[in-house]
Amino acid sequence: MATIIETNDTHLYYGKKEALKGISMAFTANEITALIGPSGCGKSTLLRTLNRMNDLIPNVTITGKITLNGQDIYAPEMDIVELRKEVGMVFQQPNPFPFSVYDNVVYGLRLAGIRDKRQLDEAVETSLKAASVWEETKDVLHQSALALSGGQQQRVCIARVLAVKPDVILLDEPTSALDPISSSKIETMLLTLKKDYSIILVTHNMQQAGRISDRTAFFLDGRLVEYTNTTKFFTNPSKQESEDYISGRFG
Repeated sequence: MATIIETNDTHLYYGKKEALKGISMAFTANEITALIGPSGCGKSTLLRTLNRMNDLIPNVTITGKITLNGQDIYAPEMDIVELRKEVGMVFQQPNPFPFSVYDNVVYGLRLAGIRDKRQLDEAVETSLKAASVWEETKDVLHQSALALSGGQQQRVCIARVLAVKPDVILLDEPTSALDPISSSKIETMLLTLKKDYSIILVTHNMQQAGRISDRTAFFLDGRLVEYTNTTKFFTNPSKQESEDYISGRFG
């Protein structure tokens, strides 16, 4: 399997506090990788390093190397707008823009200068279908996305990411604010999307990680404790800390 994103001895500091302690791992195409661990362990911090969202936080220092398709994403010549098009992000709380469903989905395409109506129309239908929300939105495309349910809003946000055809989709606890039915729809959708994307998912829900991920990475206190096949991780972890976390002894 081709490696899409790779981190090599990545450290991150908030001021003097070290939040990531030498993380080295590779993410491959057409797989879902789950990042798990207790609150404050570094999993969301790592996720945000992969498309430079931490650039928006003052007093952050990052060392080591992170590459996307072999290119150093922290190199001076890296175009951050292009990077975030290639590595899309979906947040914990649904965050549709206060526009219509249609305008939400085509937002990134318009930023890229695409104006052709037929092309935009096709992107809206294709992306909403891929995000499993076309049937629920096709008759309300020109109404506010904010009028949708939370689960529908989150799937529209995923469609917005898909419209610009990224290589990687980052998801930071995308179902934690949703009801079980909406969560199940998103899990099913992610299993379908992995045919075309590399998906990296932060989740507190170990059952979710077990259901949909191919590989699981367990973080503790800014360290990568274990990174392996998901079935092996949950049935035969190699580290005592992993076993203690899975069995509920802490976290």
